[in-house]
Amino acid sequence: MATPVIEARDLTKHYGATVGVEGLDLIIERGEVFGFLGPNGAGKTTTIKLLLDLIAPTRGEVLVFGRSPRDPATRQAIGYLPGELSLDERFTGKRMLEFLDSLRPAGRAPADPKCRAALCERLYLTAADLARPIREDSRGTKQRIGLVSAFQHNPDLLILDEPTTGLDPLVRESVFELLAKAGQDGRTVFHSSHVLSEVDRTCTRVAVLHAGRLRALERVDEMRRRAKRKMTVRFGVPAPLTELSLPGVSVVSADGSDVELRVSGELDPLLRVLARYPVKDLAFREPSLEEAFVQYYRGNQVEDA
Repeated sequence: MATPVIEARDLTKHYGATVGVEGLDLIIERGEVFGFLGPNGAGKTTTIKLLLDLIAPTRGEVLVFGRSPRDPATRQAIGYLPGELSLDERFTGKRMLEFLDSLRPAGRAPADPKCRAALCERLYLTAADLARPIREDSRGTKQRIGLVSAFQHNPDLLILDEPTTGLDPLVRESVFELLAKAGQDGRTVFHSSHVLSEVDRTCTRVAVLHAGRLRALERVDEMRRRAKRKMTVRFGVPAPLTELSLPGVSVVSADGSDVELRVSGELDPLLRVLARYPVKDLAFREPSLEEAFVQYYRGNQVEDA
C-alpha cells in the first residue's frame, strides 16, 4: 500500500494543564483535499504546528510522507500558509515572494516564474500590488501574497490554516478552484477552517476536532446523509398529521395542506405515507455540511455534559 501523506499516532500536546491536542490518530492519503474542522480553540493550529515540527509533541508521533516532519526532504515538499501570516513589511510583494522562494534547500530548482505569474493572475494580484511595499497592503492583499508563496513551488502537500481570511468573494472562488485543482493533480491539501461552507465546497473528507480531541472522521457526503433533512410538502388535501408521526420524522410546522418536516434515517416509511395522498408540491433539500456539523456538535455537547 502507498505510504500515507500524513499519519498521526496518539499525537498529543499539552501546555501545562491545558490540552492542545489529545490522542489524535489520523491518516491522510495522496490526492485528498482534507478538511480539518473545529471552532477556534479546538486544537487545529496546534495540530498544524505538530505536523510542521514547529512544536514538539508531549506524546505520540506524526509522519509526513513516511518521514519525520523535521527531515529536509519532508519540509521541501510542503507549502504552508499560517493562520496568522507575518510578512516583512519592508519588502514589496514581489521581493517577498522571491525571498521566500530563495529559502529552498540547496540544489532545488527555483519556482517557475510563469507559475508564479499565473498564480498572481488567478488571485488578482496586479503588478502594482506586487510593486508596493507590504506595509501599505490591505489584509486581503497580504493573504493573497501568502497563498502564492504556499503554491508557487508546486508542493506535494499544502497545509493551509484559514486560507480565505480577509479575501473578497471573487478571490475566495479562485482559492476554491486552486484547492480542487491541487487534488485533481494528485497533490494533498490539509485545509484547516472553522468556515464550514468553505470546507463543504472543497473537501471530500473531514475531521471534526472538539476540545483537542477527534470527534469524527468521515466523508462529507456521509456526514450530510446522517444529518436531519428538511422536507416541505403541499398536499391536495389537509395534511395527514397523524400519519406523518413516524420514527425519524417530526413536524416542524403545519398550515392546512402545507407541512414542513424534519427527517432523519430511512425515507421509505415516509414516502409510503405520501404516496397515499395527492401531493401538489414537494421539496427535499440536502443539508449543508454546516447543518450537519452543528447537529453533530450539539450531540457531542450533550454527551460531554
